[in-house]
Amino acid sequence: MEYRTLGRSGLKVSTLTLGTMTFGGSGPFAAVGNSDLAEASRIIDTCIDAGINLIDTANVYSNGLSEEIIGEALGGKRKNDVLIASKARMRIGKGPNDEGLSRHHLIRECEKSLKRLRTDVIDIYFLHEWDGATPLEETIAALDTLVAQGKIRYVGCSNYSGWQVMKALGISDSQHQPRFVTQQIHYTLEAREAEYELLPISVDQGLGVLVWSPLAGGLMSGKYRRDSPTARQIGGWSEPPIRDEDRLWRIVDVLVDIGATRGVSAAQVALAWLLGRPAVSSLVIGARNEAQLKDNLAAASLTLSFDERQRLDAVSRPPELYPYWHQQFTAKDRFGPADLVMDRSVI
Repeated sequence: MEYRTLGRSGLKVSTLTLGTMTFGGSGPFAAVGNSDLAEASRIIDTCIDAGINLIDTANVYSNGLSEEIIGEALGGKRKNDVLIASKARMRIGKGPNDEGLSRHHLIRECEKSLKRLRTDVIDIYFLHEWDGATPLEETIAALDTLVAQGKIRYVGCSNYSGWQVMKALGISDSQHQPRFVTQQIHYTLEAREAEYELLPISVDQGLGVLVWSPLAGGLMSGKYRRDSPTARQIGGWSEPPIRDEDRLWRIVDVLVDIGATRGVSAAQVALAWLLGRPAVSSLVIGARNEAQLKDNLAAASLTLSFDERQRLDAVSRPPELYPYWHQQFTAKDRFGPADLVMDRSVI
């Protein structure tokens, strides 16, 4: 397992992170998985044995049940340098203050998460989504309070747009308060919109990137092909959205072909492509079972050739919103966070 420094912090995280949205499986999250304590414990043990040192969750996952399962499953393993990331912002109750990023909601939910996780500190605390009703100054000051109290160590954002990230960083810098060290985004071969702003911002501002749903809910795994209904669609789960199905299946065809040539799964190829992109620190992987998890874990040791990357880049190239100055991420000799160059090939 490779470990990468998270943004400009000194924290090192494994290139694969265990996502736990499938833990608990209550409410709407039953559509993506329902791992109970016994299965979750096996999954966590498998990940720790493979070298994963970061577990990602959120207060809203199965209404806190995911955090409870993690807390019970980890037990003494918390001492073995296992990092925990959690999030707050989404509605978690019926009251008027049961959502958002107000000081009231953020501090209260952090304290509840700590109890469910059975720990004194959350290593990375994410703002789960933008809150346009709460002043950013209030939100960032609340994060500052939680850091000062020793309840969280690092802060990040999730699902923010480019201007939202920059506005928050500007306030943090001007007030000398905790700055995002990471952002969690959706980014796959099928969904490369992050390359327009979010990845360039991450490179420029020193933010480590965690990628959620790197296999697009299983669509990048090669398990599903044209005209075959997917498990997530049957279950009514529509996230992440797919905007061009024909393009999706062309990408899957190339993933399957490369995987067959290399003797690996299409999922491993898709994950390996992401791990070579600029600013990407870790991929948040989940699994419905141990076999699926072990296959994903193998991606950490897979290195794609330049030609294989070229094939994947060509079939997945995103629409050129800014054809003359859109920043593409390419590399000639290596693939890593520093490989940000201007691509003029479309001129």
